[in-house]
Parts: sequence; structure tokens; C-alpha cells
Amino acid sequence: MKNTIKTMLLVSSLIISAITPAHANEELLDRVAAIVNGGVVLESEVNDLLANIKRQAKSNKQSLPSDKALRIQVMDKLINDSLLTQMAQRMGIQISDAQLDQTISNMAKDDNMTLAQFRQKVISEGSSYERYRESVRTELISGEVSRNSVRRRIFVSPQEISNLLSIMKEQTTNNIEYHLGHILIEFPANANQEELAAAKTRANKVVELLNNGSDFAKIAITSSGDANALKGGDLGWKNINEMPTLFSELINEKPKDTVVGPIRTGLGYSIVKVLDIRGRKVVEIEEVKARHILIKPSIILSDEKAQTLLQGFLRQINAGEATFSELAKEHSEGPTSVRGGDLGWADPTSYDPAFKDALATMDVGELHKPFRSSFGWHIIQLNERRMVDATSQMNENRAYQILFNRKYGMESARWLKETRDEAYIEIFEQDNK
Repeated sequence: MKNTIKTMLLVSSLIISAITPAHANEELLDRVAAIVNGGVVLESEVNDLLANIKRQAKSNKQSLPSDKALRIQVMDKLINDSLLTQMAQRMGIQISDAQLDQTISNMAKDDNMTLAQFRQKVISEGSSYERYRESVRTELISGEVSRNSVRRRIFVSPQEISNLLSIMKEQTTNNIEYHLGHILIEFPANANQEELAAAKTRANKVVELLNNGSDFAKIAITSSGDANALKGGDLGWKNINEMPTLFSELINEKPKDTVVGPIRTGLGYSIVKVLDIRGRKVVEIEEVKARHILIKPSIILSDEKAQTLLQGFLRQINAGEATFSELAKEHSEGPTSVRGGDLGWADPTSYDPAFKDALATMDVGELHKPFRSSFGWHIIQLNERRMVDATSQMNENRAYQILFNRKYGMESARWLKETRDEAYIEIFEQDNK
């Protein structure tokens, strides 16, 4: 079969006769540079990529290797592209014109150009815009195939993440400083159980007052037996290594306004408050608490009927004839129906794009008119918004991504080599005539 393909390709070799009256001459429009499984790499593709690389090198004043060495690299890339494109067809991976246009628009935006200006730039550099556009499509498809295939071969263990987080923490700990307040509820030397219990009771009361918003400095001046009492218990700025070990273990990574204690020491019960933090990057994200009713269109229920049904639910809610929860339990087709459509607290970016966009326009307590997502038709009620500290989660995600990227490069090269080893590839000598 392979020989048959080879023979057919070589015989035709894309030689097209330019037929004219009388004596016509055959004109070689293109030739096969390589066979890659059931596909081919054309000489015109090789020449186009070579010319493009040389133009870019000249523009950037970069030196290039010999034409022979450069051609080897170009052939390798085009063979890889052909392999990945064929794999994409088997996997059903496609890049639509809309996705392609959006990608090129983003590229133009990154260069501070309009799409029209970017197109003109490509043409002015001697490239065909249509050919350039298809080369971008090929790159997107190749990238998607690689990611899908290599991702399944990479495993990052929880222990690896934990180990890297420890290293990252050690590297940043010395840069983080905590502004601490300290209150000491003393008990006598050689205190008996009754005296210890009385001091513990007073300490617990102080913690309760602080957690309820009482002024720390005022309580410190009134109640603390520490030497800094008259300064409102202010211990100043300290990093983890400068704190007593007992404090550092409890304070490390705690957010601002955290109250820790009571902590029993040799002098009494210590209560520590994190008054402020500097040197630590804090990542906050917005979370929303919402509920929804989902109606899925079907052969029996059209999109129009689903939208009308939800519009009727809105009228009932606004008229006080039914509650959102009651209607969700009775009619919603989502898994949250048993909870009255309650979605709980969530990062809105985790939702379907249409759902996320709808939430972004809403005020707390507002009901959104029926809209379509990839799951069906919805109405939403936004209950609350809040900002949460996502630093810890972001650090974990960053550690995972660092480990994944470390493994991806090696595994990607290994996967591509295996893919090429399993493929039928034949490269034809360049015709130097």
C-alpha cells in the first residue's frame, strides 16, 4: 500500500500540463517533498516557510545557519505539522473561522494594531495573508493535539506540590512581616489550679471582646501585664524568624486581624493579634452566591417555549404568587433543584460563559430575565457577593503549573518522537537542477 501511494505520488508529482494549441510544454507547478503516512509535504510549503524565516531573520538582523541545515529544520516542522493535523482529523479537533479570527485579532491587539493594519503588515512582509491565516490555524490545531495527548501522560502528585510549596514558602518567608499586638493575662508564680482557671477565664473574655470588634490597644492598656501595655500592646513589625517559636507557628500565614490565643506561657496567657501584614502578596477573588432555574429544550419543548415558561416563572415570583425556591424544586432540571436552585458560593469564572456574563451585570437581590447557555435556558437570582483570600489556592495552582510545565517539555518531546517513530515518513531528495 505504501509503495502504491509512493508510486502514484511520484508519477503525478503534481505535474500539470499547461495545454496550449499546437505544441504544449509540461510545466512543473509543484512536487512532493515528503510522504507522511497518508499525507504529503509539498515543495511549495517548504519554500514558503524557508522564505518567511529568512525575511524575519533579515528584519530582526539575525544570522541563520546554512540553507541545507535550515531546510532540515523546516522539513522536520512541516512533517510534525502534517502528523498532528492528521491526528486532529482522527480526534475531531477543529479550529473554526470564528476562533481563528479571534486569535489573529488578539495577535493584532498585542502589537497595538487594528486587524486591517495587521493584515497589511503581513502582506508588506511578502506573505500571502490567506496562507498566513492557515498557518496560524495549523499552529492552533497542533498545539491542541499536543496538549490533549501529552496531558494524559503527566502526573503531578500531591507530595510533589507540597514539597515545592515548602521550598517556595522558605524563599518568601523572610520577606513577610507581621505587625503584632500582644496582651498578657498574668497569673502568679506557682499558681494553683484556681488561680490558673481564673486567669484563663479572663483571657477567654478578652479574646471574645476582640473577636467582637473591641479596640485592641484600649484592652491592652487596661488589662495586659506585658511591658508594652502602655503602648497598646504594640510589638512592632516582626518576621517569622524574629518571633517566639510558640507565636510563629500560630501566626504563620494567618490573615490580617486574626486573633490567636489564649496561649499559656510561663508568665500567663498570651493573646496575639495580627494588626497588619506587609511583604506578602494577597490574591483576592470575587465569589457569588446565586440560585437558578434550568429548563432544557427538547424535541417536545422548543427554545421559544422554554423561554416563555421561564418568563412566566418570573411573573409569578414578582407577583408574590410563588417563591424562587418553590419553582426551582418543582421545575428546574439541574442537580441543584432539590436545594431550590441554590448554587452555593462559587467563582463566577467557573460557570458557562453566558451564565458568568449574566451574573456580571446583576445587583444583589436582582432577578435576571431568561437567557440561553450551553446547558439550556435559565433565570438567575443573585443573592450575595464577597471577596475571599485565594492566596493559598493560587499558590497551590502555581506550584502545580510549575511542576506540570517542568514535565511537559520533556514528555512532549518524548511523545512526538514516539509518534514519528510509528509513522511512515519518506523524504525525497531536493532537485538541484
